[in-house]
Amino acid sequence: MPNTKTLRYQELADRLTELIRQGTYPPSGRIPSVRQMSKQQEVSISTVLQAYYLLEGHGLIEARPQSGYFVRGQVVKRLPEPEMSSPGRDPSRVSLHELVMMLMRDSRDPKLVQLGAALPNPDCLPIKKINRIIANITRHNSAALHQYQLPPGLDTLRVQIARRAVNAGCSLSPNEILVTSGGIEAIDLCLHAACRPGDIVAIESPMYFGTLQTLEVHGLRALEIPTHPRDGISLSALEFALEHNPIRAVLTISNFNNPLGSQIPDDRKKDLVEMLARRDIPLIENDVSGEIYFGEKRPMVCKAFDKKGLVMLISSFSKDIGPGLRVGWVAPGRFKAEVEWLKFTVSAASPTLPQMAVAEFIESGGYEHHLRHIRREYARNVDLLSAAVMRYFPGETRVTRPSGGFVLWVQLPENMDSLELYKLALQGGITLAPGYVFSATQQFPNFIRLNAAEFNYSTERAIEQLGDMILEMGK
Repeated sequence: MPNTKTLRYQELADRLTELIRQGTYPPSGRIPSVRQMSKQQEVSISTVLQAYYLLEGHGLIEARPQSGYFVRGQVVKRLPEPEMSSPGRDPSRVSLHELVMMLMRDSRDPKLVQLGAALPNPDCLPIKKINRIIANITRHNSAALHQYQLPPGLDTLRVQIARRAVNAGCSLSPNEILVTSGGIEAIDLCLHAACRPGDIVAIESPMYFGTLQTLEVHGLRALEIPTHPRDGISLSALEFALEHNPIRAVLTISNFNNPLGSQIPDDRKKDLVEMLARRDIPLIENDVSGEIYFGEKRPMVCKAFDKKGLVMLISSFSKDIGPGLRVGWVAPGRFKAEVEWLKFTVSAASPTLPQMAVAEFIESGGYEHHLRHIRREYARNVDLLSAAVMRYFPGETRVTRPSGGFVLWVQLPENMDSLELYKLALQGGITLAPGYVFSATQQFPNFIRLNAAEFNYSTERAIEQLGDMILEMGK
């Protein structure tokens, strides 16, 4: 005799599947709670739970802690990707100061829906765990907290960083690692060590505006290299640039470029390192989002193929543990002595307490557990935001398909001006990052970067508003 209870949960799951397909429960929308569904359908709570578990297994719904069950934002049909960038061939001075500071100012306004700055989702940060670790450290290590951790930084933290680097294909000694006050300081130190004012630095295009600002401060000229939205910097274009320009250094975000989300394939990372090694040109490699990957395996870094000490590997814990801790690091290869001296002359040392807290968090296993959680969360949110862009933006829109990180690079119709959209969005209570700030020569007027770290009802409505604004501007 058939199991009536089994039939009931299967029937309920089939009914809900049909409602989802019909749009009664739209993507990213909440479905009734277990208790509500139990009352509506006059079935037991266990029957509803079994039905929900079945729908979860089929990828139709997902449980969000302390929020309930939601329909997954499935992107069955995808928008096309942006084309490879095509910047000019001449190096240029960088001057984006006012535009960047305007964007940063608006990122601090709590009244705005924050789609502009690439900040992690506060709900995805291990704040309570880090606070407990800090409280425990302050109780038992009060004297050590008030001492300088002179360069290269806290020994225990550098040991943990070296151990984790193995997952990215690197065999690093703790002595090869220098702790910095965030990733930006690490980039600043590497540029200072490798270049002099007026030098040319080849960069991916588009490139994170914070890096462009650092180039500007150092009086360096940026040579933008065409970059594919999925596979990263064009090696053929870079080789051409190397043959025709006195390039002093190359700077790349090898895994999950900001804003593209591109990832240089591992075999091409090897080719890139060898190309630069033949010319004795240093590579400054930013891997700040390398741990936030959506696939099965952590991608390698260019540093894994470095045989001459020319790759200066940079990362930080700002995107996954907390930006306010300001804990970054660099493995500068043959430039270590100079970078260490520069670190001492610029800031003497990085704060001790955050270094101790991060070291303990990693050593306890909490970091790895936390990473598994945020990888799932950010992968889901990137999908949901992509689906929302597809629903509400014009049909000519193109959007990237990142395999890690939490930003989307969106190409709008040709007649759109992202700066005008930015100003209009502010009036509607929304921030975004206009494409202008990701190029030294303002190459991307009809592009915007969106932060996908957090996706909720407000995000959905903000994307709908932006879609309406874009359509209105098009008229």
